Amino acid sequence: MTKAQVISWFRIYEMFRFDAFHMYGIIGSAVLLGVIGVALIQRFGIKSTEGMPIAFSPKSMSIARYLFGGTIFGLGWAMTGACPGPMYTLIGGGFSVVLVVLASALLGTFTYGLIRKKLPH
Repeated sequence: MTKAQVISWFRIYEMFRFDAFHMYGIIGSAVLLGVIGVALIQRFGIKSTEGMPIAFSPKSMSIARYLFGGTIFGLGWAMTGACPGPMYTLIGGGFSVVLVVLASALLGTFTYGLIRKKLPH
């Protein structure tokens, strides 16, 4: 992640300003690889390491749900300069201020767990 500059605040800033393709290329490559992986799992009936079939359940395509969740995620990403994966890389790289970001992410996850049943899904 460090060599690919995925943890670079400047690269994230470029992405949100639509100034560079760098991050979009990395994210797009990950999405494409995920699509290929899921297609192969479904086509060949690949099983888990425990021998259980891997099943994908259909999700409701509520646009409002994804817009709201994506907006919250994007705002957090833009304000902190890090999405969840690179947070750990930044902490490991010695950027101790990211511990505040990690604590905030954990608090947000905990809060969601508390109010999850009251939210429309």
